[in-house]
Amino acid sequence: MRIKITKTKNAENFYVIESTYINKKHSSKIVERLGNLEEVKRKAGKMDPYLWAKQYASKLTQEDKENKRTIIKSYSQSKLIPKDIQNKYNVGYLFLQDIYYKLGLNQICNDITDKYQFKFDLNDILSKLIYSRILFPASKLKTLDLSKKFLEQPNFDYQHIERSLPIFCKENDFIQSELYKNSKKYAPRNNRILYYDCTNFFFELEIEDEFRKYGKSKENRPNPIVQMGLFMDGDAIPLSCEITPGNKNEQKTLQPLEEKILKDFELSEIVVCTDAGLASTANRKFNNTNSRKFITTQSIKKLKEFLKEEVLDLTKGWHLLLMIL
Repeated sequence: MRIKITKTKNAENFYVIESTYINKKHSSKIVERLGNLEEVKRKAGKMDPYLWAKQYASKLTQEDKENKRTIIKSYSQSKLIPKDIQNKYNVGYLFLQDIYYKLGLNQICNDITDKYQFKFDLNDILSKLIYSRILFPASKLKTLDLSKKFLEQPNFDYQHIERSLPIFCKENDFIQSELYKNSKKYAPRNNRILYYDCTNFFFELEIEDEFRKYGKSKENRPNPIVQMGLFMDGDAIPLSCEITPGNKNEQKTLQPLEEKILKDFELSEIVVCTDAGLASTANRKFNNTNSRKFITTQSIKKLKEFLKEEVLDLTKGWHLLLMIL
């Protein structure tokens, strides 16, 4: 067992952490919360609180080996709970935290921080935004407020969220490529087949700007929109995405994003699959090479008569490929 210390603006909190190894995966769990620095100092007496905490963790390790450790938690019915003191914490994000650190997002944030010399904690901001988006999607301001219910308190202010978002946007390509490389350490990526499609999102605005443009909305709403193109690998796991202005032809979004993937993700032999809406002549020619191929859908009704007869002739050996998941 070991000691983990989490620091916030106002306190240092001490925890006894036990490392586990289950199903060939490393993880950790909190065995005991020792309290903040002042509480640990009282327990340590004249000893250095950090040294006392380490010795206490070693003692628990030894007792655990000898099966002598006893955990006792006492409660008092008459004790009054102080007003405005937080006693309940949300720990549901901890399993997400394990995935977050396995994917190396903390190191990605450290690299970006070194590049721009930030003074605030970029890793803490990104992690809290991700956890909150999954657990309770809300606005940026509300996300900051809700993340204060986590066991580990946020170490940033609202202004830091606003300052970090343009940087995440600017470093989007770097984040996606590094995330792809890190993900291959824990799961094989089926990158021989890539699926690509586009969608768009509207905004409750009356006037367009340089990015949110009037275009053909999926909901047929008369609002400015932005368009997102998404590549997924053969297992339907997202690979890369790109946001473009809403008035851009979606057929023209495939080649730039694909070129970026080929370069940043170091891919070569791939088969790109799209629907008929993205199957322009330019896109098909771009992927008609020795290393790249292109597959799309085709309406039988629009085929020439001799081709229609060919594909509907059951004696030609056509069959359905059944996939068992």
